[in-house]
Order: sequence, then C-alpha cells, then structure tokens
Amino acid sequence: MERISLAPGVHMLRAAADKFNRCRISLHFTFPAQRATATAHALLPLVLERGCASCPDMTELTKKLARLYGADLTVDGRAMGANHNLCISITGLKDAFALSGEALTEEYARLLFDVAFHPYFVGGVFDAEAVSIEKAMLKKGLEDEINDKRIYCQHGAQREFFAGSPAGIRQDGYLSEVDGLTPEALTAAYRSMLAGAQIELILLGLDDAQAAAVEKALKNELSAVARAPQALAPFVRMPAQPARHFTERYDMVQAKLCMMFTMNAQVDVEQMQAYRLAMALFGGSVTSRLFLNVREKLNICYYCSSSFQSFTGSMAVNSGIEPANAEKAEAAILKELADLCGGPITQEELEDCRRGLVSGFDTIEDSLGGIEAWYAMELLRGGVLHTPAEARQALLDVTESDVRAVLNTFSLSVSYLLTAAEEGKNG
Repeated sequence: MERISLAPGVHMLRAAADKFNRCRISLHFTFPAQRATATAHALLPLVLERGCASCPDMTELTKKLARLYGADLTVDGRAMGANHNLCISITGLKDAFALSGEALTEEYARLLFDVAFHPYFVGGVFDAEAVSIEKAMLKKGLEDEINDKRIYCQHGAQREFFAGSPAGIRQDGYLSEVDGLTPEALTAAYRSMLAGAQIELILLGLDDAQAAAVEKALKNELSAVARAPQALAPFVRMPAQPARHFTERYDMVQAKLCMMFTMNAQVDVEQMQAYRLAMALFGGSVTSRLFLNVREKLNICYYCSSSFQSFTGSMAVNSGIEPANAEKAEAAILKELADLCGGPITQEELEDCRRGLVSGFDTIEDSLGGIEAWYAMELLRGGVLHTPAEARQALLDVTESDVRAVLNTFSLSVSYLLTAAEEGKNG
C-alpha cells in the first residue's frame, strides 16, 4: 500500500489486492458542505450516474459496461461531518482475464474520468431532461422519508442537536428546494466541486504500468480544470449542554426515540478501536447492554442500539418503543450508560463484544468494496493510515479502562420523541 501526492489537493493511494480477479478504480471528491448548495450536491450523483459525453444516456452507459464484461459503475454522495464526499467507482475484470486480451483497465479509467470530467451537457449545462427525471427521484425520496419513522426521528434529533453547525446541513437535500433546482445551478455546483474539492484516487488491483497510466490520465484531466483546492472542515465538536427534550406527534402506533449525546473531549483518531469497542459494549451489538438489558430483560423496546460518529464526536441511541414506555426507555438507557461508566464490566461481556468486532475486521479485505471503503474512511479521518490488520491488533489491545474512559466523555444533549397523536392511541 502506498499513497503519493499528484498535485495540490490531489493524492493517489494504491493497494495490491492480488487475490481478486477484479480491480477497482475510485475517485473521491471531498469538500466543505455549504447550506446554499446542499440540495444541488445531493442531486449531482444521481445525474452523473446517468451517463457522460461518450455515453449520453443510461442505455448507452449500460451497453458500455456490458461490453466491459459486466463492469460496475457507481456514483455516491455521503456526509462526512461538516464535509461532503462524492465518490465515483468502477469495478471490473482484470486485464489478465480478458478473453481477447483487451486493455480493460484503460477502458475503466477512461469511462470513470468521462463521468467525472465530461458529463453529458446540452448547451454548456446538464441535460434538462436528465435533471428533471432525477429531481423527481430525489423529491420522492425526501417525501418518502416520513414513511420511515426511524429515519424521520433521527433527522429531527440531528436538526436540534447540530442546530446551525455545518455538520447539521442535510446533505441528502431539502425538499422545499428541489423544484427550484435548474440545470444551470447544478452545473455551477459541479464546477465548484471540481475546482475546490480535495481529490483522492484509490487504485485496487492495478499493476505498476496500469497505475502509471491512470495517474497520467487523471493529471491530463486536471490540467484543464482551474483548481483552487479548499481545506477540509475540521472535526466538529458540539458543546456540552443541558439535556433538551422534544416531542413530535404523528398518526402512528410505535413511537421512536432518538437520543443524541455529545462527546466532551476532542476525538482522537488513534483511539478509534476504543470507540468501536465502547459502542459494541453499550449498544452496538447483540451482546451489548442496551440489547440484553433494555430490549431483552426489561422488554420496553422493540430495538435499541447506539452508534458513534467520529466526524462529529457524537453518539446516537435509537429505539422503537410503545408510546407509554418513552420515559422508562430513556431512563433505562441512561442507567445502562451510567452503569458502564461507574460499575463493573465483566471480562466475558467485553470479550464477546471484541470477538464480534474482530470478526468484522476479518471480512473487510474479502471484497474490493470493503477495502476501498476502509481506506477512504481512514483518509478522510486523517492521522496515520492504518491497515485493517493494524486496526485489528489495536482492537485486541483495548482495555476495560480505555472503554470506560470513552463512555465517560458522553453526556445527553437532545432527546427526540416521535410518538402517537394521543398517548396510547392506535393509528
């Protein structure tokens, strides 16, 4: 594995991935999120994935991928704290396995760079028909959010928790803004991304000659772009505050509770394995306290789990409950956290959680997608770039005191309850 700088704000990372008969090329654009362009950047991956100048519609693009032995092309956008990431990836058969000796890797790179740098434009902007179709898809997805009450509740809690922080920008877009998006506005957001994003090229399973050719092709594409790379936004650390409670009523049967905790310490990326084990012990596994005690023993939740977001130093606990059990559930969740912070932690439960995480680490390198996702997150977090094997060893070294130290940094900031229109009412 090696990572080199190709230009200001542009890097390339390579990993051998010799055991696979397929290779993968990924191009990550990461840039600070902005409220004014959040909806445009949410729409951008949908439009880019439809085609490019050389394959102007989905039919032509699908035919092209089929001719490349069924290669797979994806364009995804995702939130990374106060930053936004857009990733274009293509995965396909290695050249050595082509039936007629085709230079497949060269074709993959050409198509990926066409999607990234030569989208299908009409009159200098994105095709109005493509934009209209994908606007309808984005709008439907945002409208359908209310049908997934768990996600709806999470978003409500995050809205109150992050308030005006850049980490609170909805990077899946805002429903009220979708109709007003124009091809011109989307094109402006796209060009801003090309000019200002930090760019990471990740190559998996390419030999030296192939990697050199892809590097040269990327540099050629960037030579035509007026680049002014922006520094990424730092990790967000929300201030500690007295717990605030919010209730939203809706015509529903099962209530949803989302509790947001702030971390009263700076996130240390070298302690990621301690964070992972702490979450597994508290509520991130089937051997966690929240699962075994709140869900199973007390039987007051249909589900109850915790998750940690390193980019924002926050922990979320999500649960599905009967409306009448809301206060009991919150009290039980807080009790389990307090017990872990100050009470005994058995070696058995610690090792049960550790084994589950170790098993997950053992599967990371079983797929090109898993490898790419791992290194992409490592790069975005900054700090030392660790391999899955190194992280696995670090996990084995995490102690009970390390876990307790992590959990003691969290305090409840927001409790958001989505519940029935009337207590106990069936809807």
